[in-house]
Amino acid sequence: MVLSVMSISDRRRVLAVLGPTNTGKTYLAVERMLGHPSGMIGFPLRLLARENYDKIVKAKGAAKVALVTGEEKIIPPGARYFVCTVESMPIDRPVDFLAVDEIQLCADYERGHVFTQRLLKARGAAETMFLGAETMRPLIRRLVPEAEFITRARFSRLSYSGRRKMTRLPPRSAVVAFSASDVYRMAEMIRRQRGGTAVVLGALSPRTRNAQVGMYQAGEVDYLVATDAIGMGLNMDIDHVAFARLVKYDGFSIRHLRATELAQIAGRAGRHMNDGTFGTTDEAADIDDEVVEAIESHAFEPLKTLIWRNADLDFRSPRALLKSLDARPPDPVLRRAPEADDQLALTALLRDESVMKLADNRGATQLLWDVCQIPDFRKTLTDAHTRLLAEVYRQLMAPSGRLVTDWVAKQIARLDRTEGDIDTLVARLAHIRTWTYISHHGEWLPDPRHWQEKARRIEDTLSDALHDRLTQRFVDRRSAMLVRSLKSGGDLLAAVTAAGDVLIEGEYVGRLDGFRFVPDAAGSSEDTRALLSVARRALKREMAERVRRLEAEPDGAFSLGPLDGERWNAVLWGDVPVATLVPGADPMRPAVRPLTGDLVEHAARDRIARRLEAWVASEVAAALQPLVRLREARVSGPARGIAFQLVEAMGGLPLPALDGLSESVGEADRKRLRALGVRFGERHVFVQPALKPKTVTMRARLWAVANRLIRVPALPAPGTPSVVMAEGVPPAFYTAIGFAPAGRRAVRLDRLEALAEAVRAVAAAGPFVADTAWAQLVGCTRSDLPALLTGLGYRAVIDADGSTHYHAVKQRPRRRRRRKGGQDAPETASPFAKLRMLDRA
Repeated sequence: MVLSVMSISDRRRVLAVLGPTNTGKTYLAVERMLGHPSGMIGFPLRLLARENYDKIVKAKGAAKVALVTGEEKIIPPGARYFVCTVESMPIDRPVDFLAVDEIQLCADYERGHVFTQRLLKARGAAETMFLGAETMRPLIRRLVPEAEFITRARFSRLSYSGRRKMTRLPPRSAVVAFSASDVYRMAEMIRRQRGGTAVVLGALSPRTRNAQVGMYQAGEVDYLVATDAIGMGLNMDIDHVAFARLVKYDGFSIRHLRATELAQIAGRAGRHMNDGTFGTTDEAADIDDEVVEAIESHAFEPLKTLIWRNADLDFRSPRALLKSLDARPPDPVLRRAPEADDQLALTALLRDESVMKLADNRGATQLLWDVCQIPDFRKTLTDAHTRLLAEVYRQLMAPSGRLVTDWVAKQIARLDRTEGDIDTLVARLAHIRTWTYISHHGEWLPDPRHWQEKARRIEDTLSDALHDRLTQRFVDRRSAMLVRSLKSGGDLLAAVTAAGDVLIEGEYVGRLDGFRFVPDAAGSSEDTRALLSVARRALKREMAERVRRLEAEPDGAFSLGPLDGERWNAVLWGDVPVATLVPGADPMRPAVRPLTGDLVEHAARDRIARRLEAWVASEVAAALQPLVRLREARVSGPARGIAFQLVEAMGGLPLPALDGLSESVGEADRKRLRALGVRFGERHVFVQPALKPKTVTMRARLWAVANRLIRVPALPAPGTPSVVMAEGVPPAFYTAIGFAPAGRRAVRLDRLEALAEAVRAVAAAGPFVADTAWAQLVGCTRSDLPALLTGLGYRAVIDADGSTHYHAVKQRPRRRRRRKGGQDAPETASPFAKLRMLDRA
């Protein structure tokens, strides 16, 4: 149907423009109204009224357009066009054009009687237009026989896509539930999995609802979770509507949604020429095939009855008023309305004797009815609301006929606070909206403009606070940014702070720990994968620059982790671990494994390894300088063998382990070895400089790396001649750091050889008694000496008088073990045989 068909010369036409959602009915009505000298249009929601008021102001100017809702009245003196909520339409004002949107709400139990009254009584002088669903056609034809019908087809196709998991819903989806608790739960779920969602509830103020919708429309989030509040008037870019529930509580009982209700909500998907889909999710099962077919074809059973309430009220007394509200409908297709909130409020106030005494005439009863219209936006009609209505009525019935200023100020001041959670702010908003409504009854307040502005300011402040709370709870801006970034595929602005914090597009996403990206993902693994994907793109240049800087660093920039800490095997760049030591070709040549994660390519990882291995080699060489010099010494065959074995053992060996090599070393080579710090003792050969603390620390670290230890055992304090071996620490560890296990103690090799020399000098004269000075020599107690002397080859004998003497044990002749080639090799029996076996193992 094109506009040109309907000329202004058509007088007193009544048109019913019917069709599903997204057919342009509202646009047609507004354009038609602006073609008349004056007009009035009623919308089902304050939100819709405000939205269309703003559009009409742009077209006609603010001086010609009025906004009339229960909570807001803007009426310029020369207003020609009135944009209203249906309940607030001033139908006694003559206008050329009049329209009512969503006329199918005549069948709504709660508000239907108002819409039905407009259908029956509201008319424009030249033209009247009712906009709504095709299901109204038979009843409009019966009740308004002069009406003409115009059918509007949907601009886009709506199709059913079945059931999907919440995690599989496509972007630009709206999830619909029918309780605040369900909405909050699903919004939390989407926040964790998809970064965030907008939330729309009927309890939200228009300003909060607009802010949430605006966030969705701007693409800050790709999902919307809502109650059926989105079923009317919210024109958004929704591609898919997913019903999380197919039942609702309608104020009377829990029931299944009707096909028409499902269609009204599903119709939000696919706006203008874009097709849309609908389906189910969460706990909702699949929608029945018959219902799906009805929704897709927009073919529904017509309405059989409408809700009606008598509008010809009897104000002679409150009881007469109540009786007139219960009048029977004049037509069988009209059903008497259930008790609405205003009627319930009247019934409750009739039980208040102070109210009944005041309502003793027509005017007082009329005022009582006006007070009963004050809405309870919490929709609970509690005793608190009834008490508020009673107090308002008593004050209005006082001689001044106005509300007491101090009382109003106190009531409103209680609401001027923004602390609290979402539910607290929602309740506070409901209360202030009630006062906003009261403030627009100008005759009830001494300075109505002041109270209107104050109530509006508080409502706006609370609305903004509620929007912030909803956003904080249900939107993870970082994850939402990630979703947008991954979708766009473009370059990302990345920054790394001095502390290593990674900011991508201004949002903190994690930190760089050397060459590893540590994502700040407290949510799902999917969130972590998204962070890694974005970081891989955004940090590519930063990682390449870090590799270049590491290669160029001087040796002083690197260090090894503290030996007594968890990072003992780490290579530190500054104070950040960038690699770990791992077993290499031999204990003195550990390998380096860079800690790079997935953000560094293989070639760059190899460059890091080469630079750090070069530094580690120089660090090991510096700490083990005595062994390095020994390895590079120019000595003959037997001496070279001894040097090789000492270096391999990191500085110390029992003499028997040399298999007699020491006896074959010439005097010149022996002199060279002594110059390099090699000491030939009675029981051991060792490198004296390798017992210094710095070298011992490196020997411990390298042995721990080679043996894949988790922690390095505690080292003896510098200068300590012996220690009690720690439980669980293998004796081979003490051997590796230059100590020889003996009994429960491990003795430093130079002190053990000094003890052996002192004992040998005494033993030359025959059996002897242990000297206390020997315990001081090796830093042990007297009780430890028996084990040490036994280990040195002396046998304890207890004499008749109970004293203990030690005797030198006669050495058994060397046994020969068969060498390769048939020759025998000597093997000397040793009190340290067990130690030698451990070393060889």
